[in-house]
Amino acid sequence: MSTSAPETIEFKIEGMDCGHCVQTIENAVGALPGVEAVKVSLADNSAIVRLDTAKTSQAAVFEAVEDAGFDVPR
Repeated sequence: MSTSAPETIEFKIEGMDCGHCVQTIENAVGALPGVEAVKVSLADNSAIVRLDTAKTSQAAVFEAVEDAGFDVPR
């Protein structure tokens, strides 16, 4: 049985302007399977996410943010 090490990704988010935005993104990303930790910074317009890549992907994290109504510049 193989296990994958958690991966940490950091990325910018556009469209946040309040604490509610931060909470919305943290809830959306945190609901994904394999996400171990989410920290969104309104001051930096960024997020740091720790995830198990065997259960979810970076693309799924970006999609969750975009589905919540925000932009992830690539």
